[in-house]
Amino acid sequence: MRRVDDVTILDVGGRLVLGEATESLGNVLQESIGKGARKILLNMQWVTQVDTTGISTIVRAFVGLQRAGGKLGLFRVSERVRQILDLTRLLNVIPSFADEGEALSKVG
Repeated sequence: MRRVDDVTILDVGGRLVLGEATESLGNVLQESIGKGARKILLNMQWVTQVDTTGISTIVRAFVGLQRAGGKLGLFRVSERVRQILDLTRLLNVIPSFADEGEALSKVG
């Protein structure tokens, strides 16, 4: 986890499927929101797979931030993961950006 001005950036990797990695991401997201983070970006560059549990974790954080007046965005989403997020129409709701600079300019 790192910060750029008032934006929290989480570098996410591996498989966001039912299990420890997804649970850990959910805990970090909820802790960040609980501590007052209102702008969070997920660097999805190293995510190789996502299932409904991973999607649910991202959606919960998105909804929690929206309710708190915040924003969540994704960037560097791999083609494989993008296809899954497109199928679930998640990318119609959660903003996705090509790279960190673009994400920071739009969310920050």
